[in-house]
Amino acid sequence: MNTISKVLRNKKNSSICALIPFITAGYPNINTTIKALYALDKSGADIIELGIPYVDALADGPIIQNSSQIAIEQGVFIDDVLSILSAVTVNLTSPVIVFTYYNPILVRGLKLFIGEISKSGAKGLIIPDLPIEETNYLIYLCSSYNIELILFISPTSSIERISYILSKAPGCLYLVGNTGVTGPRESINYDLVNLCNFLKSKSNKSVIIGFGISSNEQVSELSRWNIDGVVMGSVFVNILSDHDACVSISSKIGKLSSFCKKIRCTMDTTY
Repeated sequence: MNTISKVLRNKKNSSICALIPFITAGYPNINTTIKALYALDKSGADIIELGIPYVDALADGPIIQNSSQIAIEQGVFIDDVLSILSAVTVNLTSPVIVFTYYNPILVRGLKLFIGEISKSGAKGLIIPDLPIEETNYLIYLCSSYNIELILFISPTSSIERISYILSKAPGCLYLVGNTGVTGPRESINYDLVNLCNFLKSKSNKSVIIGFGISSNEQVSELSRWNIDGVVMGSVFVNILSDHDACVSISSKIGKLSSFCKKIRCTMDTTY
């Protein structure tokens, strides 16, 4: 079993839902990213998603798109993300999943990219715009380099499509919690309860859910569902926002840590 699924399975066996925060690499700068990774690791994160900045992030809402744009303007690209990973993963308890779009991987070369993130210490990979029809070679490469490729399932997918994805998925599944892009939502999609149960009835794979989850109350509700992990992105990225120049980096990292601990406590007491 791959590292990411093993963490999710161990949390499930302890009757606890895994917390998976997302941050954008290089936002608001590389030094803050490194501090944030350490802070999340020490504050209850079970797995951490690190996003590679990308100019055409179609699955992301305005908060994460803005963070990517700022990182790119500072010259943060794949090489810098690899350097961040190499510097911190050896010291982290939480495994890191790389989040990126398909085009940067194609440009760099599939085998080279997978080999590089593996060497840098990443344990998982999420590609939101990866066509399921093009997964075979990537699954092979990821397996060769001990990287868990995590496939998406959308609430709009047909039963036939879902069954096909289940047959392909080498590891855990990422259930998209809302249609549209990432970003805070006022409520969660309760229609997904049945889909979660269906996925669990058809597969023994772990299921994580993301997109639009931003509040303690939403996490409390989702932790009661038949899922294994909750991904939260925009709310964590927003805490690191550089909009207020009067707020120091140490204060932002403190807020990030406090929020992470609060969510972790909620999960521990409501699963």
